Amino acid sequence: MDVHALVRHFYERAPGFARRLETAGLTPDDIRTEEDLAKIPVLRKEDLVELQAQDPPFGGLLAVPLNRLKRIFQSPGPIYDPEGLAPDYWRWSQALKAAGFGPEDVVINAFGYHLTPAGAMFEEGLRAVGCTVIPGGVGQQELQIQAMHALGVTGYVGLPSYLLALLKKAEEMGLTLQVRKAFVTAEPLPDSLREALHQRGVEVVRQGYGTAECGNLGYECVYEDGWHVPEGVLVQICDINTGQPLPPGQVGEVVVTLDQKEYALIRFGTGDLSVLNTEPCKCGRSSPRLMGWRGRVGDAVKVRGLFVHPRQLQDLMRRFPQVSRWQAVVTREAHLDRLTLKIVVAEGEEGLEDALKQAAREVLKLRVEVEPVEDIPEDAKPLLDTRTWD
Repeated sequence: MDVHALVRHFYERAPGFARRLETAGLTPDDIRTEEDLAKIPVLRKEDLVELQAQDPPFGGLLAVPLNRLKRIFQSPGPIYDPEGLAPDYWRWSQALKAAGFGPEDVVINAFGYHLTPAGAMFEEGLRAVGCTVIPGGVGQQELQIQAMHALGVTGYVGLPSYLLALLKKAEEMGLTLQVRKAFVTAEPLPDSLREALHQRGVEVVRQGYGTAECGNLGYECVYEDGWHVPEGVLVQICDINTGQPLPPGQVGEVVVTLDQKEYALIRFGTGDLSVLNTEPCKCGRSSPRLMGWRGRVGDAVKVRGLFVHPRQLQDLMRRFPQVSRWQAVVTREAHLDRLTLKIVVAEGEEGLEDALKQAAREVLKLRVEVEPVEDIPEDAKPLLDTRTWD
């Protein structure tokens, strides 16, 4: 990665990035090496939301005209994520190839295609390695299973919990599926869930790590010992307070710089915590590895592959002044996430639960359960995550 050329490119073509450097008292000549990048303050998701709101639609970070984009997505915040014209712009083909996907595979893509980027991201990667793709999305399990059975689907990309649900549903329907390889991401993959998939005939279950803004940031090889950082990405593990890079082996925030010319994601803080391992892997790859997910910097929680922010919940509940107190609780049972909105309301509020569920689907893009309760402590966290990953 030619850091100096990349920084100069964005300084000259993306006014929001130029302002970012100038605010930090920097010029492109100050950033010549990967080590120099640490001079640039970390750009966080919250910063992107504010920048895009002040200077729509991309906060001044887009360095090409809109007609040089293939797609534009929306992720929670809201944040608008541009996709350039290059094939496999999000680099998932590197991960899929390492998992054994190729031209002989028919693959169901169980990521969403509506506004959010994951479905299109993975379709690009699957096509780049030659796979035939069924755009399954999420939901309509029986129809998906019928298609998987009829078309001889051999591969799957999506949430690991959703694949397990499909396999269990197929058993109930008396159908045998031929899924032999799976690439999963967007939620944790505990050993118990990986083993449950193996027991149902999925021989290869590989995990990856990425974000809506950045695409592929890491993937497992055959040894399943950490996530290899793909080509075209520089990952730093940084102190969550100072933003300065930490030595390998220490826990810190995943901070990313992308080697692409469309959108100025330089020193982007994902909010995720991990550890970097720079030792060569037994597979022969020399790329550094992220050694799993170690938590979040802020208050956001990922539920069924989507981040839920306390701010989103607060915006949702302002629509319902009849709710005096509330708390969102995340639980997990049989490898499935559940989001329950506990509410305290006056008696006789007919139709409130259904209205809340519908509004939550619109705001959070998730299905929620609504549970009226007698009381919620005043100091209760607005978003409580009770899950364990055993």
